[in-house]
Amino acid sequence: MERSSPSLLLVWLVGRELGLRDGLLCVQMLTCSHWGRLSNQDVFQDGDVIIGGLFSLHYQPPATEHDFTQLPNYKPCTGLEYFELQYIYAVVFALEEINHNAMLLPGVKLGYRIFDSCGHPPWALQSALSLVGGDDTKCNFTNTPNSAGNIEEITDRRGGQTVPVIIGGASSISQIISYLATCPCLSDRLEYANFFRTIPSDIYQARTVAQLAIRFNWTWVGAVVANNNYGHTAIKVFQEEIQAAGVCLAFVETLQRENIISDARRAALTIQASTARVILIFTWYTDVRELFLQLGKLNVTDRQFLASEAWSTSGDLLQNPVTSKVAKGVLGVAIRSSAIPGFESYLRSLHPIYRPDDEFLRKFWEAEFGCTPGVMSVQRASLSHCNGTESLKKVQNVFTDTSQLRLTYNVYLAVYAAAHALHSLLCPIKDSPSENNSFTCSSPKHIKPSELLQHLEKVNFTTPQGEIFYFQGADIPAKYDLVNWQSTADGTLKLVLIGHVDGFALHLNESAIQWITGSNQVPISMCSELCPPGTRKAIRKGEPLCCFDCVPCAAGEISNKTGSIHCERCPLEFWSNTKRTACIPRQLDFLTFNETLGITLTTAAVTGATVTAAVFVVLLHNRHTPVVRANNSELSFLLLASLKLCFLCSLVFIGCPSDWSCRFQHAAFGISFVLSVSCLKVKTIVVLAAFRSARPGAEALIRWFGPSQQRGSVCLLTCIQIVICTIWLSLSPPVPRQNLGFQGSKVTLECAMVSVVGFCLILGYIGLLACISLILAFFARKLPDNFNEAKLITFSMLIFCAVWVAFVPAYLSSPGKYTVAVEIFAILASSYGLLLCMFAPKCFIILLRPERNTREHMMASQQK
Repeated sequence: MERSSPSLLLVWLVGRELGLRDGLLCVQMLTCSHWGRLSNQDVFQDGDVIIGGLFSLHYQPPATEHDFTQLPNYKPCTGLEYFELQYIYAVVFALEEINHNAMLLPGVKLGYRIFDSCGHPPWALQSALSLVGGDDTKCNFTNTPNSAGNIEEITDRRGGQTVPVIIGGASSISQIISYLATCPCLSDRLEYANFFRTIPSDIYQARTVAQLAIRFNWTWVGAVVANNNYGHTAIKVFQEEIQAAGVCLAFVETLQRENIISDARRAALTIQASTARVILIFTWYTDVRELFLQLGKLNVTDRQFLASEAWSTSGDLLQNPVTSKVAKGVLGVAIRSSAIPGFESYLRSLHPIYRPDDEFLRKFWEAEFGCTPGVMSVQRASLSHCNGTESLKKVQNVFTDTSQLRLTYNVYLAVYAAAHALHSLLCPIKDSPSENNSFTCSSPKHIKPSELLQHLEKVNFTTPQGEIFYFQGADIPAKYDLVNWQSTADGTLKLVLIGHVDGFALHLNESAIQWITGSNQVPISMCSELCPPGTRKAIRKGEPLCCFDCVPCAAGEISNKTGSIHCERCPLEFWSNTKRTACIPRQLDFLTFNETLGITLTTAAVTGATVTAAVFVVLLHNRHTPVVRANNSELSFLLLASLKLCFLCSLVFIGCPSDWSCRFQHAAFGISFVLSVSCLKVKTIVVLAAFRSARPGAEALIRWFGPSQQRGSVCLLTCIQIVICTIWLSLSPPVPRQNLGFQGSKVTLECAMVSVVGFCLILGYIGLLACISLILAFFARKLPDNFNEAKLITFSMLIFCAVWVAFVPAYLSSPGKYTVAVEIFAILASSYGLLLCMFAPKCFIILLRPERNTREHMMASQQK
């Protein structure tokens, strides 16, 4: 709350503006210049040490232009402030407690001189000067200024006692303990080295409000602040605290005291138009009253307000009918309250008859009872004499109410802080054994402000209430009450304590809070609804971070919390469920017999094996015909057997991979195809040898490559593949393994190649034999059709090579189980190619053109 000016800092500030050392208004030759004298504006009690006090007991509206030289022309103060009067007697009560305490300042009597500054800057300045400079026309300096520019000793000429401490003011000429000033600027020890306060800085309450917004997940908050240092500092600290917590300000409206009606109207319209349901208000209660009035006119009754300590405990607002309509459920930070034992009894025992020189009490008595105490020398003609039966014992008003002592307790603490500092200075503990750790107090006549300052900074004591008190620089540790405005049965509002703040710790009873809705359900205030699980936030371009869209998580990512900023990727063994809210184990995936692809490939393989068996039967039945005999029937039958094995070996690739299936499938595949290609190669060699032997001198060629040699060649070529497979499977065979590289909900179970070299040797050997067969067949393609199969072998080898050349990139780019399907397809395609190219023409002649299956037809064709 910006209470540091004018009555708290005015002495120092005015003096500084005039270029005077330490704020004293002195001319050359150290002569003081006074602006008139305030009569009956103070209360005094003699003592060894005088504690000064500045309080605004009355209220005087400020003039348009302050003419300090015409100060006596101002009208007397009016409007007695009962709160301030209670503060004054808190000082008196505390000093009387201290004077009766044998352990605190023994032998030293504390007195007081308390001025009424009337809330008027010039009078506050004059009162402060009266405290530190006396009422005479000349300043009384017993010592000269030191090197730091501070006066070493200042005396009050009224009683001759020193005035080392002022409660309530802020000056650089003596130590000041303020109970009310909250401006963060006062924490600067370079600027305000002599200043202390018993109320926390506004920084701490702004941080507390930020903690509340974060705690209740209010990410979209509006703010209405005073257009001064109090409001600007508070909103700046609030923004710094919420910046990293995802809380945004929907708007910031300012209120100027001079334009309060128009500013409050503008702020009310902004609140009405905003989607923010939580509104933070940092300003004085009179400004809040006008704002609530404007909100009531607009019928805005569904906003949750966060209150600063400037208005969170305002009785004026709590009793206002408009407030009960607009601001139910206010959650606010309040100056901490504490009980002062015996203080209520002390207040109710006050009577002018016991304090005949107390002008403050006399004015209060006249205002409360409408009569003038007979003992007073000054009487008002309009008031009658009191009959003596008047008493405060049953009076219920702000002055006698001690149920929640907030600023009053701060005043009480300020007095005790001053007393303990004086005790530390004047009454040091004697450590000698003979004196039994006792202490004696020295004379208080020569108190140096610089020495007292050092002791104030080191103050650390336990109050009569059991609270440990100490200063942290100019400040005290932050302590606040958390209050809630709750509706009563008769429709009014009451103040309920629902927690407290101790330092940086927030202690809150959430179940005791009554919100704007009248229930215990926390209000929701956000620019965008929280993203549900399975989605993440996507910030809208050009808008605050709190305004966002919800984007579903990508496949393989999840968000299992509401309002997730990003999605988390699942581990390799897991995948996201359909809702993207949880990672579930990835299902094992492999090519099975009961799925469409598996059924298709199985059908193709079985069909191929059946057709091969049928061709075998046809050729076997017609083995003595010229078509079968002319083309090496033995190798043809062996080729059919190998093709049948090729068709059947593809079935081993279907189903759940196991150790035996991974070893057998590639070995069966490699050996079967080598057997097939070997037969074709030998067939091609036989064709070439047969026609070469027809030339003169080449008869021996066919003899050296007879049936035995043909069978041996096929066996030798196949055995080489068998040796390669045996070595490969013995050293590093394929093993079943989960392939986690493929991103999907399923993990492929496949036969992993531990040694790629072995697999490459198998394929490379098959490719080598196929290329040799293709080359030989290509050279023999122009031989007579009916006597050789060169063209058929050429076509079959072309198809075979094309299939396996295309297989490599298709195999490498296929995901998951489709790599197995590609391999099976390559086996079936090449097998069908060999079967159709080699045996379809023969079966056509045997079954459909039997007339061409004769020796004469074949010889005639040869002659052509």
